[in-house]
Amino acid sequence: MKPAPFDYVQPASLSEAISVLAAHGDAGKILAGGQSLVPAMNFRLARPSILIDINRLPDLSYVRPDGDRLSIGALTRHAAFHRPVVDGPLGLLLSRVVRHIAHYPIRQRGTFGGSLAHADPASEWCLVAATLGADLVVTSVRGERVIGSRDFFRGTFSTALATDELLTEIRLPALSRDWRVGFYEFSRRAGDFALGMALAALRIDNGIIKDARLGIGGVADRAIRLGQLEGRLIGGPASPDVIDAIAREARESITPTGDIHASPEYRRDLIATAVRRALVEAVA
Repeated sequence: MKPAPFDYVQPASLSEAISVLAAHGDAGKILAGGQSLVPAMNFRLARPSILIDINRLPDLSYVRPDGDRLSIGALTRHAAFHRPVVDGPLGLLLSRVVRHIAHYPIRQRGTFGGSLAHADPASEWCLVAATLGADLVVTSVRGERVIGSRDFFRGTFSTALATDELLTEIRLPALSRDWRVGFYEFSRRAGDFALGMALAALRIDNGIIKDARLGIGGVADRAIRLGQLEGRLIGGPASPDVIDAIAREARESITPTGDIHASPEYRRDLIATAVRRALVEAVA
């Protein structure tokens, strides 16, 4: 297959990029890594009249600690996270998660911001953002605004981005050294889309869970933060019995989607396993 005809522009600055985007609205698409957009264009599922290639905007590619958060430029490639980008639990978590994203060549081109803007329900970075409560900075000719992850993701391939807005930065909360992290994902083959996954971050003091973040992905139209179960974890012991109980509750708390790859019943059981294994890894 070949894409439908389109125009192409490669802006030399962020201001030029958002000006072109504002001028074309729905007809324009941002090209960063292109690992999702280009196949969609080849199958003519996406038919932009103009591609706005932002790969010459180096100011959008960075990872830097910034007080109580980690700021990530939207153009930062997945491969940047192969090694911890920051000391402590957050750097460890990102380096674990990234190895589940597609295959090595794709991680060399795909971008952190592109993954979030694409909003695939099986995206590992979307799960990280939703579970940790990321803030997303978007820019347009009208200025900047910050959108919390809870409001950013609206469904499958759907976000709060306006047609003239470009995602420019992602801010993840820094996790102090007393946090522990766990991640589990199941796919049929390495590099395939996740059939189910879970992320857990726990702050434990003397065997008692003082704070918790728990989320699941790949089973609904977006990544889901399990806030109610986080509340059940806080104040309790980091014990096998508590972990088993939370895993069972996670299974019953969702109505998963079904497709040719897995039935809703299969995904419900898989989430129980994923939550249990993510929590066990965090406690360990």
